[in-house]
Amino acid sequence: MRPLLLTCLAMLFTGLLGQSAQAADQPNIILIFIDDMGWKDVGCYGNDFVDTPRIDQLAAEGMKFTDFYAAGAVCSPTRCAVQSGQNQARIGITDFIAGHWRPFEKVVTPRPRRALPLDCFTIGEAMQAAGYSTGYVGKWHLGNAAKFQPDQQGYDLSAVIGGPHLPGRFRVQGQSEYKPRKDQYRTDFEADICIDFINKNKEEPFFLMLSPFAVHIPLGAMSDKVEKYRKRAEEQNIELPNPIYAAMIEHCDDMVGRIVDSVDELGLTDNTMIVFTSDNGGLISRYDYREAADDIVADLSPLKGEKGSLHEGGIRVPLIVKYPPLVKAGSVTAEPAISYDFYPTFVDLAGGDLPQNQTIDGLSLKPVLENANAQLARNALHWHYPHYHHDRPASAIRERDWKLIEYLDGSGDVELYQISEDIGETNNLAAEKNGRVWDLTKKLNIWREDVQAMMPLPNKGYDPERAHEWWNTRNNKPVDSDNRKRFPPTEKDL
Repeated sequence: MRPLLLTCLAMLFTGLLGQSAQAADQPNIILIFIDDMGWKDVGCYGNDFVDTPRIDQLAAEGMKFTDFYAAGAVCSPTRCAVQSGQNQARIGITDFIAGHWRPFEKVVTPRPRRALPLDCFTIGEAMQAAGYSTGYVGKWHLGNAAKFQPDQQGYDLSAVIGGPHLPGRFRVQGQSEYKPRKDQYRTDFEADICIDFINKNKEEPFFLMLSPFAVHIPLGAMSDKVEKYRKRAEEQNIELPNPIYAAMIEHCDDMVGRIVDSVDELGLTDNTMIVFTSDNGGLISRYDYREAADDIVADLSPLKGEKGSLHEGGIRVPLIVKYPPLVKAGSVTAEPAISYDFYPTFVDLAGGDLPQNQTIDGLSLKPVLENANAQLARNALHWHYPHYHHDRPASAIRERDWKLIEYLDGSGDVELYQISEDIGETNNLAAEKNGRVWDLTKKLNIWREDVQAMMPLPNKGYDPERAHEWWNTRNNKPVDSDNRKRFPPTEKDL
């Protein structure tokens, strides 16, 4: 009996060790998803004005993507893409929820869907199915009703926070154990919740998405940081970035540092992937008001355009990935990638399964993370933003070195750039490259038909005298840009 008993015990321990080894192979994943951060807003991407030592260190210890794109030109579409693994045009969340419109323009733009559908199998649900604890902290913006919140979409922890950045002006929505300190800045509070989640789940694989409201307007930062950048701007005789915006970027850097430190202190560094990116390109100024100095946020050069545009300034964003077992420290890749690639990447690393009844448009980035020179098995990336914002309604396609933008306002305008050689989109080659324009336009049309993209329609009520008017889709009333409430106080003493 003894040999049989020993054999059974050996089999049992072998099984337990196998389970432990399997669990160890599932990395923790932390996705830090900044709001409105531009491609060149941090030091490692060329910003020599703002101090971002912790984000720069993350890049030095991981991989920097030079050609990474947000799926959308504004927040909700990209958030939809991350959660679904799909280009948001398939779902109909093509503008921020609930959006705005210009009822007297040349075309009537489609109304975006107002919530992420509950039948969408989210990345949170996919990670839960792979055995992960899941947490969501910060801005959601994929549906306001209780039934559309993260806790109904695959997240064990749902700490959705509403309100601007300064102390006393934000709170966790609904019932929550988390309460900010009286003088606590929002990113610091968001970091507190994340660190608590990491500590509670350190013994098992976890997926955590941190989505701060920073660096979105209205601008707001603590006075000590703001004063530092005011002095620096005066010394360097420069006007942009806005010192308050610079301070907000540094607040984000502090937040990243606290998250990284908590992972290190728990001994989780070698089994934790940390991903840093943004939901869309940076902002120069508010879409409907450009005359007041406190509205001017940043200089996005050399990129053209800004948030709300399908030019590079509106969709090219930073991406840094640190994961020591897979990613070579200090590596850089120029392989084009996009927000909906996160879904299959995380599921791949977790050893999970992609949903069988849901199209996944993204590709796993694992080959690129392993080898910075690798190419993904696709030819093109696509965007569809059929709305007025900082530009006219448009769709776009990037096929390796070439990028085409097609405007959807009835003008027939197209722009063609050799983006690998012209990152600033300064030389429109459409007139001299008719064959390439025809080819890319055809491919873009085929893609729009495949995803059943909602398109603008000719406006019978077009009025050129009123075409500039912005209207609110929530109340169907004009947005009073001239008399809108000015920014609240933009800084606070410690």
